[in-house]
Amino acid sequence: MKRRDVLKLLAGATIAAPYGAAAQTPAKVFRIGTLTVGPPIPPTAGQGALLIAGLAKLGFTLGQNLAYETRGAAGNMGQMANLMQELKTANVDVVVTMGYPAAAAAKASGVPTVIATGSGDPVKVGLVASLSRPGGTVTGIADDAAALSTKRLGLLKQLSPQLRKVAMLWNKDDLGMSQRYDASASAAQEIGVTVLPLGVRQPDDFNEAFAAMDRDPPGAILMVTDILTLLNRKRVFEYALQHRLPAIYEQDFMTRDGGLMSYGADPGESFDRAAELAAKIFQGAKPADLPIEIPTRYLFVFNMKTAKAINLTVPPTFVALADEVIE
Repeated sequence: MKRRDVLKLLAGATIAAPYGAAAQTPAKVFRIGTLTVGPPIPPTAGQGALLIAGLAKLGFTLGQNLAYETRGAAGNMGQMANLMQELKTANVDVVVTMGYPAAAAAKASGVPTVIATGSGDPVKVGLVASLSRPGGTVTGIADDAAALSTKRLGLLKQLSPQLRKVAMLWNKDDLGMSQRYDASASAAQEIGVTVLPLGVRQPDDFNEAFAAMDRDPPGAILMVTDILTLLNRKRVFEYALQHRLPAIYEQDFMTRDGGLMSYGADPGESFDRAAELAAKIFQGAKPADLPIEIPTRYLFVFNMKTAKAINLTVPPTFVALADEVIE
């Protein structure tokens, strides 16, 4: 082979080498974990799909530069610390939590954490030092419990102007939910509505709650959502239907599942913003320096089928307030 041919060959190899090396060098894969008090959330449905879609918009694609780990306690709070340890062992870069117990377990692990939903006020429950400067390993989306409680009770009052007493169901063992109950009770007092407190800790407690309502009938029900009330929602739906009681819930899927109405943060926005915070952590930001965010979009969903089932007269002006009406 002539010398000039050898030089041409070597030159070609030198030019091609960077491209070959680049193709063989794997891109950084970021690992995101989710931890919930309910069942594990898949990346293809519900909240998991919302989170993955939000990250995709920011350039993080599952199966390419993004890996996904999910754990869920399915209501067994005693497993929360172990599940969080599994995520830590899996070397997740950030964990996104749903529910106060999940957020508390994530904080204790020291893994960078983004609260997506369900924590209550993260300052009042001790997850962060302040909303503007969280100061630790936790950031995320806060619940504006006082404003939301006032709005939910206001909707009940609009629908039932003669409302004098509302039964409130919440999990007494969940600090975040107890805080939301406190906010709801304060809001009720401000509009002259008496509260029938029905704290529950286990499924059997719902029977006692129903018996308490039988003894002291309320004019409506407000249920605070956590894994315990969520898993027993059908029992509450049935009680409200049997006794023709208007009831309001915190999350839109409860209304689609048979509840009368719901008012709460738009999950699409909440998980988009959780994705943005996770992306910032991927890129080197510290949760301590990422301010806690407050939702800006809320959904009022009304189930007309349930309203008809309890023989409720609903003014057209009230229906017009809803972002979504289920016929």
